[in-house]
Amino acid sequence: MEKFPVISLEKVNGEERKTILEQIKDACENWGFFELVNHGIPHELLDTVERMTKEHYRKCMEQRFKELVASKGLDAVQAEVNDMDWESTFHLRHLPASNISELPDLDDEYRKVMKEFAQKLEKLAEELLDLLCENLGLEKGYLKKAFYGSKGPNFGTKVSNYPPCPKPDLIKGLRAHTDAGGIILLFQDDKVSGLQLLKDGQWIDVPPMRHSIVINLGDQLEVITNGKYKSVLHRVIAQTDGTRMSIASFYNPGSDAVIYPAPNLVEKEAEEKNQVYPKFVFEDYMKLYTAVKFQAKEPRFEAMKEVEAAVKLGPIATA
Repeated sequence: MEKFPVISLEKVNGEERKTILEQIKDACENWGFFELVNHGIPHELLDTVERMTKEHYRKCMEQRFKELVASKGLDAVQAEVNDMDWESTFHLRHLPASNISELPDLDDEYRKVMKEFAQKLEKLAEELLDLLCENLGLEKGYLKKAFYGSKGPNFGTKVSNYPPCPKPDLIKGLRAHTDAGGIILLFQDDKVSGLQLLKDGQWIDVPPMRHSIVINLGDQLEVITNGKYKSVLHRVIAQTDGTRMSIASFYNPGSDAVIYPAPNLVEKEAEEKNQVYPKFVFEDYMKLYTAVKFQAKEPRFEAMKEVEAAVKLGPIATA
């Protein structure tokens, strides 16, 4: 079994840059996922984020989740549940405008820490996008610019907890899906596992590792690279014991960003065979994705191609 890629960024600006870029390239082409260590985010900050997130869950979310489970009879299900996930979540928005100050239940210290964490992740996301540009032969800043739209990128965080589940064979922590957006940075529990990705027809565990950040690629990077890099199906398996913390931050295109394959990455052969990914406005893709998140991604791309074709044809004059 191939080993899940773990990459250290420690010497990325030094003598090991070529090796590190090669490791990232291989992970992007063959996994769609990799785990970063020595990524520049201080361990003390990660420890504080983890401690405060777990405290917040116990104080504000745990009882609510138990009540939800009881109200829906989820602890006694006998058949597979396909329309719900065994997770307790809340969402933070950072860019283009933050909603951290508006969310109830967060104490000021936690707000401050999450704001600082988001700033560090934003910087890391942009650094990674430039490393991808270098590997793809795109000019520095190309991906950031592609995501920019008129107001800059959308950047937000989904804070999740996956409590112990009495029937993990019947209800998933999170059903299998690919991520709609750009690049995803995950800070996950280092003790309780559960995240898996699909590779060569097999579900593979993403290993919990202290102070690491797990990176995965979303649908938009598949489009911009015209399929050279692919978004990958992943899911969360609920565990019978232990609550798994997951803090996933999504660095996505701005709502009005127009996404299309980078011309340098569309090979002549692909063009001739009409194997070119569609061009669309990110917000339009998101509307479609929200309705069909847990279905295959290929029909989403095809649907956007049809929209693109209709736009190209323009309105048909009727007498």
